[in-house]
Amino acid sequence: MVTLDRLADSRTTRANANWKPRTKKPRRIRESPADRALLVLIYLGLTLGALFVILPLLYILASSFSSPHAVTAGEVFLWPVDFTLKGYQTVLSDPQVLLGYANSLFYMVAGTLISTTLTVCIAWPLSRRTFMGRNVIMSLLLFTMLFSGGLIPTYMVVQNLGMLDTRWALLLPQAVAVWQVIIARTFFRSAIPDELVEAAELDGASDWRFLWTMVLPLSKPLIAVIALMYAIGQWNGYFDALLYLKSSDLFPLQLVLRNILVLNATNGGTNDLAAQAQNQELVNLLKYSLIVITSVPVLIIYPFVARYFSKGVLIGSVKG
Repeated sequence: MVTLDRLADSRTTRANANWKPRTKKPRRIRESPADRALLVLIYLGLTLGALFVILPLLYILASSFSSPHAVTAGEVFLWPVDFTLKGYQTVLSDPQVLLGYANSLFYMVAGTLISTTLTVCIAWPLSRRTFMGRNVIMSLLLFTMLFSGGLIPTYMVVQNLGMLDTRWALLLPQAVAVWQVIIARTFFRSAIPDELVEAAELDGASDWRFLWTMVLPLSKPLIAVIALMYAIGQWNGYFDALLYLKSSDLFPLQLVLRNILVLNATNGGTNDLAAQAQNQELVNLLKYSLIVITSVPVLIIYPFVARYFSKGVLIGSVKG
């Protein structure tokens, strides 16, 4: 009897060890033919949109590595023809291009820091209900967004301030964008609750300390998006440099590359038709090489900032 009881207990133990609760498989909702057709159309539209974006980029990249004759003859589509680095060698052999790269990086970094700092310092007080006169100041900012003084008055202001042919001419006149101020103010108003501000005031935190230790860490997605907007604007801008700068040592990359294309296009004033044809082919190749060169910094920065675009903070963090 003892043996039988032990045998029964061991069987029961094994059965309990091997027993697993039955889990019901989730039931899939049957899609109607209309829903399936709509889903197919959505995927088809997304695929076509992706192709419209990717194919031109592949064409530009392939053209930049192709021979000048193949680019001019239109033989390049999505793969380089007669692979060569002549376009990049021609561009990078000019020391002015490297200097322009350094200048553009300086303008992008310094301009982004100045613009982001000023935008946050303007938008944060405007988002607080206790700040007197915020509606008047916001109305004045919106007025400058709709109406501007014009090109000549702006140039005269820059001239009277002594910023002509200096780096400050590219950093200060366009330092604050009203649209970014509106975005930041809306974010602060909706994401930073008044209860958090009151709690910090009760603990004796000053406005600057609260802004530095609470607002900025909680606003990383906003700061990343605004900084990316300002950085792209600084990197792509060349019109202000064309107006305010005269020294070639201060030229950003975009202005340097523009001058290279213009000079290569006008240097064909020779009577040798073969030389003119070769020069024109080189200009066509340089266009694609320059597009790739100027796009590299933005393509490097974007992946580090893209994750903040859809990330939300402080949603539901304060419960009443």
